[in-house]
Amino acid sequence: MNVKRRRILLVQTQAENAGAQEISRLAGAGLTDLGYEVYHLFFFRKSASFDAPPNTIYCWPRRPGNPWALLKFLWQLGRQIRRVQPDAILTFQHFGNVIGGAVSRLVSRAPVIANQVSSGMSMSWPVRAAEIAMGSVGFFEVITLNSRQMEREYKRYPASYRSRMKYVAHGFDDKALDISKQEARRQFNLPDNRMLLGCTARLHPDKRLDAAIRLLASEHSWHLALAGQGQDEARLKLLADELNVSERVHFVGELSPRRVGEFLAGLDVFVFPSQAETFGLAAVEAASAGIPCVVTDLAVLREVLSVEGKPAALFVDASDTARLSAAVSRVVDDKLLRDELRQNASGLRSRYSVKAMVDAYVEIIEAL
Repeated sequence: MNVKRRRILLVQTQAENAGAQEISRLAGAGLTDLGYEVYHLFFFRKSASFDAPPNTIYCWPRRPGNPWALLKFLWQLGRQIRRVQPDAILTFQHFGNVIGGAVSRLVSRAPVIANQVSSGMSMSWPVRAAEIAMGSVGFFEVITLNSRQMEREYKRYPASYRSRMKYVAHGFDDKALDISKQEARRQFNLPDNRMLLGCTARLHPDKRLDAAIRLLASEHSWHLALAGQGQDEARLKLLADELNVSERVHFVGELSPRRVGEFLAGLDVFVFPSQAETFGLAAVEAASAGIPCVVTDLAVLREVLSVEGKPAALFVDASDTARLSAAVSRVVDDKLLRDELRQNASGLRSRYSVKAMVDAYVEIIEAL
């Protein structure tokens, strides 16, 4: 595809290895391949293991902790946007949309494309109200949504907001690797010859990883590996101690995108009890990599984890430990079910291709 070279700025909140950052990384790489000049701007760096893409800018060394630091951060944010002089700006996550969108409007004439990748549960009401107001009055030329379920949820928003909405499904990198389960486990010091459940997610209360830990209390042969970092780590470790399962819960830390495939290759079952998702990228990656998945029964996960109406995961009320345990046991014991889930999930690669996602952004950018 021949496109006129334009300068694109992707604005995120914190630099870490999480779903929204993975999407902006893939979008940026795809736009770069098509000839765009792409810059990534992060408010601050949260994770030491984050592997920054080319042309990455950090506005502040850490999350601003007081009003004076916030003012200096906002000044620096505006300064960096002016320095890049973008032709289009893509903002991600609710703070990226609200803060990045507002400052962009003050210092740049570039159109702003807001990517709505945060669940409603993760937003405080002032932030949600600000985003609705900004979207309604035209701070954003386009507001992308990554699932049809989100489109349905946003039907109650003002008409002027909804008129700017556009569906752009996430793409993802294929994380399937041709390595043995034993080799994969050795790389993370995980136990061999044990039933190993696992999850890749931020250690945050919304991910409800305590539900996965509670599974081990009644199933004494199961182990659980959690890949991620976040504010909930101390609480999760305390729970594991209280349940006397800490020796079977393995915190492997945050992983770069290229190491996620190695981690997934060592798992028997991927458990995803999250209660707040707009897409569920981690579960889609795991299912596509051939790992049988047991996930929270959310409408959005039923939408994205299916191919031609066939489920690519087992759905369950993850807040009910007995039901979650029964679902995992069913996957563990039923080879036919595992094979069926893997077969259905093989179609996710074509349903959510990176090329389709990037082409959708090109269409939006060029139309503006």
